[in-house]
Amino acid sequence: MSTVVDIVDTTTRDGNQSLWSATGLTTQDILAIAPTIDRVGFRAVDFSSSTHMAVAVRFHQEDPWERLRLVRAAMPETPLSFITSGMRFITWVPADEDVMRLAFRCVARNGIRRVQVVDPSNEVPRLRRVAAMARQEGVEQVVLGLTYSVSEVHTHAYYAERAAALADCAEMDALYLKDPGGLLTPDAVRELAPHFVRAAGDRPAELHSHCTIGLAPFVYVEGLRWGFQVLHTAVAPLARGTSNPAAETTLRNLEAEGYSHRLDLDALSAMSEHFRELGREKGLPVGTPQEFDATYYHHQLAGGMVSTTRRMLEELRRPELFDAALEEVGRVRAEMGYPIIVTPVSQLVATQAVRNVIDAERWSNVSDETIRYFLGHYGEPVAPIAPEVAERVLSLPRVEGLRHLEPLHLEGARERFGRRISDEELLLRLTMPEEQVDAMLGSKPVAARSLSSRRHPVVTLLREVAKRPSVAELRVRKGDELVEWRRAT
Repeated sequence: MSTVVDIVDTTTRDGNQSLWSATGLTTQDILAIAPTIDRVGFRAVDFSSSTHMAVAVRFHQEDPWERLRLVRAAMPETPLSFITSGMRFITWVPADEDVMRLAFRCVARNGIRRVQVVDPSNEVPRLRRVAAMARQEGVEQVVLGLTYSVSEVHTHAYYAERAAALADCAEMDALYLKDPGGLLTPDAVRELAPHFVRAAGDRPAELHSHCTIGLAPFVYVEGLRWGFQVLHTAVAPLARGTSNPAAETTLRNLEAEGYSHRLDLDALSAMSEHFRELGREKGLPVGTPQEFDATYYHHQLAGGMVSTTRRMLEELRRPELFDAALEEVGRVRAEMGYPIIVTPVSQLVATQAVRNVIDAERWSNVSDETIRYFLGHYGEPVAPIAPEVAERVLSLPRVEGLRHLEPLHLEGARERFGRRISDEELLLRLTMPEEQVDAMLGSKPVAARSLSSRRHPVVTLLREVAKRPSVAELRVRKGDELVEWRRAT
């Protein structure tokens, strides 16, 4: 009897973020296909994050809490998952425990059943603390993740030690290896898998990687061979490129290796076509296979940050410095104590690298957020910071004004924003610009908007049939409903 592999779908969160800048999907876009997604049979849908909630408000004037409620109602069988980097909600400013508890309480009661917890520094005590908070505030499933990186300190022993330290976490329902940069190789996952599987025990071990340099499909096959039971994929239009492996290809690969799955392939195909059509309508790119690029291991910037770095240099009219900036990223990262290149630290490293290659002297121009990094507001670096760089940054005149960072807390928030507003609105007002929240609240709720603006699948079918002269007649029946089409003569 073959081993059954479960799939977590990343299309609406990580796929959207990796290829469509997190702005490509509206609530209506997702609702139109949600019942079909529910039929596919995914273990869970990696659906949202505080970043995606902010995008819904800022770019679409949509209530992100309403999005959770509507999609949860439209796909009741499949758990919706929320990813968090720990003690932070929407803004980069760290959040106090009272804010995070309220955030977990709100996402749980609005439809989130599963939370994926990662930490930018892989700090085990913080992962355990956040897991306990999420469970206590009503989250059904808590998945803890260790974020993969490559450096002098991010060795396989480093990950084995941290996985073992999570093994007895009572709130952990699954453990996953998260590779946002697509850095894992088949050899690396072969060595790491036993440690993750052992730490997970009788709980699932999940594997998440990206196709940024083309290795993720190979990594997934090797991961299955060595004990991972759950893979994270997106449907083809929002897969590959800097996104996750395509579900369709992954299923073929695992079947070829003798594994089986639970997915409804017809529903999966319909889901994939929906997002492909959306991409065509909105002029958004689909993911394409990437070639292996060994230089990526030096800078480790995700695809979105590579394009952002190029755009920064073009705006500064210095595009010729792009290669030098990528080279500088590796140097800056080493000097900053080898932070893992994930949000928000990836932005700090890339921006500093651009400044260093443009300015006459390195580290002469430093952002406030980078100063806060050197002050320890982003956690303790895993390796020592270069002393000469730290001395230069911490001698800047602005340091004293930034030294004491007040975390976001709820004390006094009701007095500032009103005692009659909901907890959900309070969280948005606490973390976002007033005018953006006001604009969202002033727009018509998604539930009251017509969903008919999305093209019905039958209309799409008839438009495609009309392009094929060989088809003269078509009949589509569903229950008592019949649609008949004949080509005009």
